[in-house]
Amino acid sequence: MQKEQILQNKDRSKGWRSFIKEFIQMALIALAIVIPIRYFLIQPFYVKGASMEPNFHNHEYLIINKLIYRLDNPKRGDVIVFKYPKSLNDYFIKRVIGLPEERVKIIDKKITIYNKENPKGKIFDENKFLPEEYKVDKNIDITLGKDEYFVLGDNRGHSFDSSAESFGSLERKFIVGKTWIRAWPFNKFTIFGK
Repeated sequence: MQKEQILQNKDRSKGWRSFIKEFIQMALIALAIVIPIRYFLIQPFYVKGASMEPNFHNHEYLIINKLIYRLDNPKRGDVIVFKYPKSLNDYFIKRVIGLPEERVKIIDKKITIYNKENPKGKIFDENKFLPEEYKVDKNIDITLGKDEYFVLGDNRGHSFDSSAESFGSLERKFIVGKTWIRAWPFNKFTIFGK
């Protein structure tokens, strides 16, 4: 009888060891898959504040494409997430308006872009994504450096962005990725274009 109990105890301990071993193996495999995806391909973000209204609202859950800017540069109109240069633990969401080595001029709620293709300037049409009431009458004239971007929140009156002197232009190295999916709330689920 004692031998039988000893055998049963050994079987139980074998069972637990086997379970723990399999659990650890599964956890390591999951981490080997999740970590590269999370750090190199996509990343979830939670919108805080009203700076991107009416297009993105407080408490929305977004998935950011981190791979796209490893292969290409941000484009005008892209909604990006970036680390705030003065506090790298803080992330911001804004829209790209000015590209490297361009001059951005804002007068009477109109954004004019000066670059090689448009040396006399071309007005950037925001009407497809921004209603008139969200535009703010600020006078800005800035020329961007080689790796600098001019970014604005869509809710211009309630956004801390490149229009603020203390913020200024954004260096490329701080950009994390492009907004790809609005995952929450479900009734506003959206996959954003290329």
